[in-house]
Amino acid sequence: MEKLLLSTAYLPNIQYFRAVYQNEEVLIEGYESFPKQSFRNRTEILSDHGRMSLSIPLIKVNSKQLTKDIKISYTENWQPKHWHSIVSAYNSSPYFEYFREDFEKFFLKKYDFLLDFNTEILNTALNILNIKRQINFTSDYIFSGTEGFNDLRGEIHPKRQQKKGINYYDTEVYPQVFDSRLNFEENLSIIDLIFNLGQEAINYLKK
Repeated sequence: MEKLLLSTAYLPNIQYFRAVYQNEEVLIEGYESFPKQSFRNRTEILSDHGRMSLSIPLIKVNSKQLTKDIKISYTENWQPKHWHSIVSAYNSSPYFEYFREDFEKFFLKKYDFLLDFNTEILNTALNILNIKRQINFTSDYIFSGTEGFNDLRGEIHPKRQQKKGINYYDTEVYPQVFDSRLNFEENLSIIDLIFNLGQEAINYLKK
């Protein structure tokens, strides 16, 4: 059986979680040269104005820095801003208050390393969804095309067009907060699914 190979991600999207759900062994890459403009430090939620991107600022990244060594910058005081955006977006969703504390804590505590921050959020969401997976990490860089790996490190990407049925991507509609006046937005952060569907979100990932 192939191992699922993923990049780390900030509040990962639905496609990411569907991939984790459908694979028994999951590895997260820490030894890549950190690429910019990816979901590693970026997530997408649904605000009352439509799709919104939230990005974690990082301490200066150069082309030789490994993902495992990337540190978060707090000079911009981004945590309260991100949490305010999440509250504004989901405060009226059916399950926001139920799961609020599970996610709010990540915006009250400072983490040195992006990988640690992302991993704790990932494990929290997996617990909410009752997905039992042991998340492991690479001990060295795994080259693209290496046998035995289902490599999605570069596939789940904000600038790569996805098609239904490819790499766990799906566009099936579910209720969203602003669906009375906004079109459905697919493949947002997992929090969009959790705050709107609660623990029934796992059934969406099974499809």
